[in-house]
Amino acid sequence: MGLRFYPVILSGGSGTRLWPMSRKLLPKQFLALLSRHTLLQETALRVRPLPGCEAPIVVCNDEQRFLAADQLREIGVQAAPMILEPVGRNTAPAIAVAALAARERSADALLLVLPSDHTITRPEVFRRDAAAALELASRGYLATFGIVPSAPETGFGYIERGAPLEGGACKVASFREKPDRASAEGFVASGRFLWNSGMFAFSAAKYLDELARLQPAMLDAATRAYSKSVRDLDFLRLDREAFAACRSDSIDYAVMEKTDDAAMVPSDPGWSDVGTWSALWGISPKDAAGNVAVGDVYLRDSGGCYVRSENRHVSAIGLKDVVVVDTDDALLVVARERSQDVKEAVANLEARARTEHVAHTRVHRPWGYYESVDAGERFQVKRIVVQPGAALSLQMHHHRAEHWVVVSGTAKVTRGEDQLLVSENESVFIPIGTRHRLENPGKVPLHLIEVQSGSYLGEDDIVRFEDRYKRN
Repeated sequence: MGLRFYPVILSGGSGTRLWPMSRKLLPKQFLALLSRHTLLQETALRVRPLPGCEAPIVVCNDEQRFLAADQLREIGVQAAPMILEPVGRNTAPAIAVAALAARERSADALLLVLPSDHTITRPEVFRRDAAAALELASRGYLATFGIVPSAPETGFGYIERGAPLEGGACKVASFREKPDRASAEGFVASGRFLWNSGMFAFSAAKYLDELARLQPAMLDAATRAYSKSVRDLDFLRLDREAFAACRSDSIDYAVMEKTDDAAMVPSDPGWSDVGTWSALWGISPKDAAGNVAVGDVYLRDSGGCYVRSENRHVSAIGLKDVVVVDTDDALLVVARERSQDVKEAVANLEARARTEHVAHTRVHRPWGYYESVDAGERFQVKRIVVQPGAALSLQMHHHRAEHWVVVSGTAKVTRGEDQLLVSENESVFIPIGTRHRLENPGKVPLHLIEVQSGSYLGEDDIVRFEDRYKRN
């Protein structure tokens, strides 16, 4: 019958090094950077052809729960369950609650733990090596994937080969922190060290046993958080107080570096953590001059560049080894070798209380999305799209009035005690302080233009009375 296993997809990250594409409300795992699928979708699709693959267990944060669920639904994947972290506590506690969920389904459940924001260009190699790692897991090992290094990278941790095991696998001799340049060169030259990929395979019971032995307080807090969790729509919401009591620690520090049963499967699946624009340039198809052009881009007399335009035309002439990324509200220009320093631009935005690092002009909501079109003193214009059957919350604003113009579709509008059907080319006015709700009762997306006016137009001026998505 073969081994049956649960993919555990970790989707709680909020990386900033791929700004201005990656932002707090739309981090890189939700971006389509290399194909028409996002990195989260690629992760789920990559593992699905493996024999014995059960529905994935997804761990994500509360803010991104609907986005994660929608993206998986688009590719026909239903998480079982999707676990919501009330606070970030790194990978060891996140995997602990996933292991508890899997053990509930099967006492001998095997786990294949995968970050949601990595990419693999040779999925058939990954699946072959994943099967080998799961075989090790079935024999009581905590298996990790060691990536055959292509260069002496200082941005990755390393794993040292230990005693050989059958099938090309080996015991783990040691884990090493991200090294300096000289140490990285020595690691690669020795042939004994591989990159630490952050992917693992083990049984749920084995991981929990090791956590009980090595980190009993963490396991106790994770167990309490899981046992006191509550079902919320399609999500499992962990108890905040109990989960916050978990020490924030990675699986490497908490378990893998201390266990006697760590094993490694050497692998060369075309892996990348897509950690920087330089890394993305490295794995993207290039022209004869080593350029990557994405979107409406014209390049001339340039080499080794990554140029990406999300909407408008970009021309680049006479550039060498430069990254240019253009979005609706932000433009990044950085030397490719300095792409690690993008985090400094994000820190600058944060220090100045700006918002370009938080969200794009298009902001996704469980009912659809809105886009900022224009804004000025005492007014703001948005384009709103509500999916069929979806509805915004019943709400009220203290400081702004709203005027809705339906562009296409039909809107069902609650305004005070009245309910109205508003069709294409019709409009409705919502005065300040009036309870209101916008719904799409139709079979096609509802498109409308919203004009806000008032003394304060912030998104926090919302008083919710009812919300089918159970937001505060």
